[in-house]
Amino acid sequence: MRLVSVGQVFAAGMLAALIADTAAAQQRFPSSAGELAVETVASGLEHPWGLAFLPDGRKLVTERPGRLRIVDAEGKLSRPITGVPSVVARGQGGLLGLALDPAFAQNRLVYFSFVEPRSGGSGTSVGRGRLNEQGTALTQVEVIFRQMPSINSNMHFGSRLVFDRTGALFVTVGDRYSQRNQAQNPANHLGKVIRIRPDGGAPADNPKKQGWAPEIWSIGHRNVQGAALHPETGRLWTAEHGARGGDEINTPKAGLNYGWPVITYGVDYSGAKIGEGTAKPGMEQPLFYWDPSIAPSGAAFYTGPVWPAWKNSLFVGALAGQMLVRLSTQGETVTGEERLLTTIGERIRDVVQGPDGFLYLLTDDDNGKILRVRPAK
Repeated sequence: MRLVSVGQVFAAGMLAALIADTAAAQQRFPSSAGELAVETVASGLEHPWGLAFLPDGRKLVTERPGRLRIVDAEGKLSRPITGVPSVVARGQGGLLGLALDPAFAQNRLVYFSFVEPRSGGSGTSVGRGRLNEQGTALTQVEVIFRQMPSINSNMHFGSRLVFDRTGALFVTVGDRYSQRNQAQNPANHLGKVIRIRPDGGAPADNPKKQGWAPEIWSIGHRNVQGAALHPETGRLWTAEHGARGGDEINTPKAGLNYGWPVITYGVDYSGAKIGEGTAKPGMEQPLFYWDPSIAPSGAAFYTGPVWPAWKNSLFVGALAGQMLVRLSTQGETVTGEERLLTTIGERIRDVVQGPDGFLYLLTDDDNGKILRVRPAK
């Protein structure tokens, strides 16, 4: 009989654990561009929602309970950055979308979307502040936009922030669930795409339509949680939650009506019909829709050198679908769909292209992660 020392048993156990940890840290998945490796680069984030890369390569991340953190190259989380306003962190609410000013390297301005506590309820608001050189505090914080009216609901806040090429800021705001018919009312901010100047005012080239609030870009939206600019056209593309079925990809244009809740390809959660059907004159059709729903969230166009075959593809994270979806595009047409990471078992909240050309994902969980997607070696 061969005797094994306690040290040998310990060493073997450590090796097995290391192999298991490595396998867990790097998963592999097939794709049309070759095998993909998915690595965990940070963990311990509580329901992370928005991700942006700082000029030095570190990552700025929002956590839904109301924390803003910096994540360094080793995956270490900073202490929460001070200066973030109080948020309503209930249901789908909290500290949500995130964008850096196009001139961040000079002015250090950070824009963030959050659910603001108010008399009579809450609403999606957009704040901005200046990140200090130490990365520990936001200073000169101000609220530049407030969705009105305030509603007593914990759902459908929208909250993606995207700067366009003129320097104006697109803000997506949801219908608050209980007020879905108000998505057709252009006098308020429920169920709309908003476009504002960096100081919060309405740009001069916004739609000038009778009865429309000046900040409104388009109407008839349910709950847009993914938004990105097309790299060639500069147009906004959005990923929008439907009810049961009817998740949509749209390219919201100034002054147009995208139909919710009058037209939709989905039904209510009870199975009941919503609205009048799938089409109506004066209301826009989606470029693409999912039925059954995948619950689309963050979105990003791919422009990097790592996967040249995927140039101008729109990547969309799926929450209920727990996967990453690639939509190939040509002009304003979706030409194909590829479902990636379908066995990853994670709700994908945000998708961002990193400065290294890899894709970075946020997972929506109590122990949320930043995942890096790269070609497998």
